[in-house]
Amino acid sequence: MDNLFAKLPPPDSPTEQFWQLLARPGLTIERIVSTGQSSPPGFWYDQPEGEWVLLVQGEASLRFADETQARRLKAGDYLHIAPHRRHRVDWTSPDQTSVWLAVHYYPAPLPE
Repeated sequence: MDNLFAKLPPPDSPTEQFWQLLARPGLTIERIVSTGQSSPPGFWYDQPEGEWVLLVQGEASLRFADETQARRLKAGDYLHIAPHRRHRVDWTSPDQTSVWLAVHYYPAPLPE
């Protein structure tokens, strides 16, 4: 793939699509395509790596366990998710394809 919008699944696709664009030691960049999916009820991501995510296209709602309200995202919105900050995708638009760009990184070890 050489274009972020290449090979998008059909709008009624039953599953999210994850496509690794670049992987280097301590760093992964991926494209995520959502077509109405959300995290399962009661499920929270708790990742050892940090993540910077940009919603390139579409709409979504992301919730952090330590916040009372979900954050509504539209195209162009981005945020940083610190390592082990519990979060979930509450909603992605079923009416349009949502394209995410996610940068996963492992924090550098602390000097001794």
